[in-house]
Amino acid sequence: MTASDTAPLVLVTGGARGIGEACAALLGKRGWRVIVADIADRAGEAVAERIGASFLHLDVTDEAALDAAAEQTAQNHGPVAGLVTSAGIIQRPVPPEELSMEEWDRVVAVDQRGTYVTCLAFGRRMALEGAGSIVNIASVAGQRAMPLQAYNPAKAAVIAMTANLAVAWGSNGVRVNSISPGFTLTPAIRDAIDKGERDVSLIEADTAMGRLVAPNEVAAGVAFLLSDDASAITGIDLVVDCGWMAAASRSTYGRAAYETD
Repeated sequence: MTASDTAPLVLVTGGARGIGEACAALLGKRGWRVIVADIADRAGEAVAERIGASFLHLDVTDEAALDAAAEQTAQNHGPVAGLVTSAGIIQRPVPPEELSMEEWDRVVAVDQRGTYVTCLAFGRRMALEGAGSIVNIASVAGQRAMPLQAYNPAKAAVIAMTANLAVAWGSNGVRVNSISPGFTLTPAIRDAIDKGERDVSLIEADTAMGRLVAPNEVAAGVAFLLSDDASAITGIDLVVDCGWMAAASRSTYGRAAYETD
């Protein structure tokens, strides 16, 4: 179903796959006009066609291109009411001395700086319009120590930036929140599992619910934070992790202490 031309407009970066794709699909079903923005043209165009959305080629590491895209979007489609910054890359879990600075820079450029400049390009226009809602995709990795020397600090920065921008633009009618997914069965995580870089059994054992998160479950949280139901919510980080953060420490006491007959 194609949304009405009067429906609110949302742009989803990283919308070609994983969490971004799930967000774009769910928001389209909820009546938003959706723009799928991604660097992967063929995949992004396929998603846009499937859900009745528009596609925009977008590289979040290119500040000038982001600003041009924000201006082009406003001219062609009208004001952006919602923004989901889902563009991101993951990192190999290695000791710090084995991570090249080239890889470190790439992760930070996409996951941290890319999120910020995307917020800046679209958020400052929302502030001028006096309305808008932004949801940044962070991660539980931003709140715990892991062998991800670039990814963890970058996602921690996303959480901090979210709060800063919420305060900066709150009086202009713009809400800014983040979601921290736990281990989510995205194509990127599946690839890491196939390469032996993630162990599903260990992840599942460390969650309260005994499973990984599905992308559509993250998308449901995004849809809520973008909606008027969250009209008084800004500056928060919503954890969607099947209880990983709550349960990860239970191994200290042994699983028997938590198992029931």
